[in-house]
Amino acid sequence: MDVQTAALRPPLHRVSRTAIWYWTIRAALGWLVVIGAQVAWMVVADGDHDAIRIPALAVTAVLAAAHLIVMPRWRYRVHRWETTPEAVYTLSGWFKQEWRIAPVSRIQTVDSERGPLEQLFGLANVTVTTASAAGPITISGLARETADRIVHELTASAQATVGDAT
Repeated sequence: MDVQTAALRPPLHRVSRTAIWYWTIRAALGWLVVIGAQVAWMVVADGDHDAIRIPALAVTAVLAAAHLIVMPRWRYRVHRWETTPEAVYTLSGWFKQEWRIAPVSRIQTVDSERGPLEQLFGLANVTVTTASAAGPITISGLARETADRIVHELTASAQATVGDAT
């Protein structure tokens, strides 16, 4: 792999647009737990501190709405991936963004994973493990068919590449 090929650059492909809905629902479930706990606190507690609890619930609702509107779309704009015969490129995150490159010659394993909610949305994640101390590279929010294709292509490329994957 020459220096030009390995240059840190934005990968070409976006994740599935369905990932926006997946990220929204997953975050909404977390916010429902927080809001549910606040509502339960209001119901079971005496009315002495309603002057604090009601504004706190309102602030939580506003923060939840902002998070659910901004985060999934922002992540979709940032998250990108690309595989070439030489490397796997990823860009992920929303506040903290990370660009990664894994040379195919360093690939040790390629895995696909789908949780229950991801299965509902037809999404999957691909994890590429190398000997890197930075840990594996994960491409999240892929359409299931795309993930299956990437796993097949990377596995074939890694097997065909001369090297010891270290």
